[in-house]
Amino acid sequence: MFDSPFDFLTLVLAIVAIIFARKALGRIDLLQRRLDAIEAAGGAAARTAVPPPLAPMQEFEQTLPTAPSITPPPLPEAAPGEPAAPAADAVGAAPPPLPEPPAPPQPAPGFEETLGTRWVVWIGGLTLALGGFFMVRYSIEAGLLGPGVRTMLGGLFALALLGAGEWTRRQEGISNIAALPIANIPAILTAAGTAVAFATVYAAYALYDFLAPATAFILLGMVALGTLAAALLHGPALAGLGIVGAFVTPLLVSSDKPDFWSLYIYLAIVTAAAFGLARIRLWRWLAVTTIAFALLWTFPCLACGPEMIAPHVFHVIAGFVLAALLVVCGFMFGPDGDGEEIEPISSGSLAAYLLGAMLIVLNSAHADVAMISFALLTAGSLFVAWRAPAAAAAIGAASILVFIVFGEWAVRRNVDMLVLPGGAIPGIGPSATDGSVSLHLVTAALFAAAFGIAGFLAQFRFATTKVTVTWAAAAVFTPVALLVALYARIAHLDRSIPFAILAVLLAAAYAAATEALTRRGERPELSPSIALSATGALASLALALTFALDKGWLTIALALVSMGTAWLSVRRPIPFLRWLAAILAGIVMLRIGYEPRIAGDAVGTTPIFNWLLWGYGVPALSFWAASHFLRRSRDDVPLRIVESAAILFTVLLAFMEIRHAVNSGDVYYASAGLTEVALQVGVTLAMAIGLERLRLRSGSIVHNVGAILLTAFAGLASLFGLLALENPMLWWQDVGGSFINLLLLGYALPAVLALLLSYAVARHRPAGYANTIAAGALVLALAYVTFDIRRLYHGPVLTRGETTGAEQYTYSIAWLMFGVALLGIGVMVNSQRARLASAAVIGLTILKAFLIDMSTLTGVYRALSFMCLGIVLVAIGWLYQRILFRRRTAPPLAEAEG
Repeated sequence: MFDSPFDFLTLVLAIVAIIFARKALGRIDLLQRRLDAIEAAGGAAARTAVPPPLAPMQEFEQTLPTAPSITPPPLPEAAPGEPAAPAADAVGAAPPPLPEPPAPPQPAPGFEETLGTRWVVWIGGLTLALGGFFMVRYSIEAGLLGPGVRTMLGGLFALALLGAGEWTRRQEGISNIAALPIANIPAILTAAGTAVAFATVYAAYALYDFLAPATAFILLGMVALGTLAAALLHGPALAGLGIVGAFVTPLLVSSDKPDFWSLYIYLAIVTAAAFGLARIRLWRWLAVTTIAFALLWTFPCLACGPEMIAPHVFHVIAGFVLAALLVVCGFMFGPDGDGEEIEPISSGSLAAYLLGAMLIVLNSAHADVAMISFALLTAGSLFVAWRAPAAAAAIGAASILVFIVFGEWAVRRNVDMLVLPGGAIPGIGPSATDGSVSLHLVTAALFAAAFGIAGFLAQFRFATTKVTVTWAAAAVFTPVALLVALYARIAHLDRSIPFAILAVLLAAAYAAATEALTRRGERPELSPSIALSATGALASLALALTFALDKGWLTIALALVSMGTAWLSVRRPIPFLRWLAAILAGIVMLRIGYEPRIAGDAVGTTPIFNWLLWGYGVPALSFWAASHFLRRSRDDVPLRIVESAAILFTVLLAFMEIRHAVNSGDVYYASAGLTEVALQVGVTLAMAIGLERLRLRSGSIVHNVGAILLTAFAGLASLFGLLALENPMLWWQDVGGSFINLLLLGYALPAVLALLLSYAVARHRPAGYANTIAAGALVLALAYVTFDIRRLYHGPVLTRGETTGAEQYTYSIAWLMFGVALLGIGVMVNSQRARLASAAVIGLTILKAFLIDMSTLTGVYRALSFMCLGIVLVAIGWLYQRILFRRRTAPPLAEAEG
């Protein structure tokens, strides 16, 4: 059947040998550590408990059988005054038993003993099996023996190995030699004989056609039952090697026309024997190994194409039925279940065969037989998990696999498969003739109903939280996921009123389930299930909005659902609802990362009143409202996520509208100009002021951090944008009119807003933080004064022309007047910060006078510059001496700092 089976078999057997050898070494080390601990802890006590050695006669007496004990008659009581007679020893009474000395600890086996008694046995058993396989291969290649002789010799060799194993087992029992548990010679010989017997019968049936199907079936069943019986006698070693050999046996046969029916019948017999043995001896490892091999045998057979679907379907169905009957705890013939605890092997066995069925469906391009078999196994999983809670986790796996099947079908997007019974429905899709869509619609409806109804009823059947949550999650996820897959496949993600109606009906069903479960409030374990049902209702409602509205409305719908979830969490205090509101907010944030324009090319060109206003404004309002609802209960992670989303959408609304307006509707414009940066800085400072006021009332760490981040962004944008990259004195820029111009927007307005922000944070944040913001406001204000003077001399483009002496003199006089104005404000409102700002500006003016004016100005401008500066400095000194200094010598008063 396959090209090079012997190499693969050699590798598998070698790996098995290494695994068992490593296991043996681990057990040796564990026994050595235990013996060392016992000897160290109980050595002294054992020595004190050992009696002195007995004399030879005493030892002989103790070996004699003990005579029956005879109770002596009671002695007469002594008369008063007479001494009591000594009690005589009872005739034949045995002396009191002495404590038996503990058995001396056995020394740990050394390397030589391990090598000679264990490793050599394993290697010998594997060598016997390989020798038989290679002899058969050589006889085939050399043409020495005919098919009949090969088959007969294989059977004789198998009988010889089995007989040798049984003979050695009886000899060990007769001679009282205990077999090593990890190097049992009888078990290894029997395992090798079992593998050869499997190979012989299978080759006689599938390769040489010596056996009819019924005869082969009986013989393979006899070998499997013999393996089961032998493993009961010889232990897990035989079971492990037997199962490996049984599953590897088909690789030994190569054929141009593989017979999958005979292969899968053979594997079903082997699986039944292995599961039966695992059930009787409660060997979990054997069940897991069998499931793994059975699943692996699904993969190579899938490469044969979709024309051989029926045998593959039989393989997964047979394995699923056997696993349900013999492996699942608490169901039929399986082991006893532990209450309502989920057992991994019980659930994993069903999930493994469901995975195989799903692979067959995908490989066969969703053929009808494959789809029906997958539906049957899914229904079987629901039935088994309903009867046996140990298999409840298989429900979650089944739900995911169902979505994968329909999701792959949705991605396939074959136009010729778009069909509905009776023709196309408006809003569904085009008309076609293939009935595959009909089959998928019917199957999806059955899946949704089965998972939904069973998941709801399971809430009243089971009491363990893990089990009820598993059923509830599958009941919510499966119908919603199937609805999305069908919508994507049939409606091509466009508007579809029929799908919107289905989503509304699904939301109503989940809402009813939520109310029904809420009435049973005496069961706390139902709280997660109630939250999941409410989640399904809200998710279905969001899908309804998505299906009924255009693409851009999805963002708005999800944001509104987040707000509704937050409001619902106030009415129904279910903890998961808060997380659901946060999750929906996160989904909306990811949505704008995929398409910042929300509605794509349909965003519009009208400033402000375009799709950005709806796509960002409505979510921002929704998230602010949701944060208000969530804050009524407590401040936790979901609230902070929603508050972050509210701040993010508010900021993005402003930035995107500014970019849209400045760049004529192109939000992907490559660069930003002075106008855009100026507007962004101003809006950022305004939002920072608002957050500073809001955080004082809310105490939210998100509002606190958001205000700091916005302030930092405004500072960086001012430094690198307004003063560097978009500086009109460094780069060509038309600033507009003489006074009402771009400079007013880019420098004067940010300076005022920064000053207001510094007052907003005063006495609420560190003084250095507020002073830094005030310093930034001073720099922007001084830049505005300077740039506006240059506008008066050079026109709207500040980079044109040379700087004249009159211009330099005007700069000095303007800076000096600005400093004096700041000083006057500081004196009037008694603000030390304003006076210090005045000192900084006047100091800058002094430096300019000595470093620039002295070298560049000539004639009357130089004289006037220094004269005015001197007069101002003298006036400032007089002001400090006569007014400020006198105030400080007066009785101290509370000085209000700005």
